Amino acid sequence: MASHFILKLANPFPLVLLLVFAMSTSVLSSQASVLKETRMVLYFQDFAAGPNATSIPIAGIAGKLWTFTQFGTVYVTDDTMTEGPSRKSAVVGRVQGMTVAVAQDGSNALVLVSLVFTNREYNGSTIEIQGNSKQFQPVREVAVVSGTGKFRFARGYATFETYFVDVPSANSILRCNVTVQHY
Repeated sequence: MASHFILKLANPFPLVLLLVFAMSTSVLSSQASVLKETRMVLYFQDFAAGPNATSIPIAGIAGKLWTFTQFGTVYVTDDTMTEGPSRKSAVVGRVQGMTVAVAQDGSNALVLVSLVFTNREYNGSTIEIQGNSKQFQPVREVAVVSGTGKFRFARGYATFETYFVDVPSANSILRCNVTVQHY
């Protein structure tokens, strides 16, 4: 004789509540996993000299001039990131990181920077960029390898273009086109 197991619940409310919770959690997690794509054009205000320099060499080969083309030179950067090319344009954050001249002929630099957002829309979020930048190409492409906040799990690419250079004042403006996919 086969035994039969019959569950008798005095109050089915806890079971119904558990099922509703499980279904709502599933719906919420599927909505959170929708892949989004964001495209931005940002401008980096870079000053390589003066009392308010935002990009400076911190290490290099002893006895050699520390320049952005000298193999082994390490620069740290803390540039203002703006919506437009003008210094008076709205500030959206900071570009913080380092660049290392990695090619012996000075043509390539390893770029490791965080785009740290302080504007209302993305405040507290970051986009992490890493890659080999061919310094003398008009457009240099690097990878977006990660992100935080609104750019959590980001991946994509960024291009750098020299928008403006003033050699006497050591001021340059870089345009950064960023395309990221994130959740």
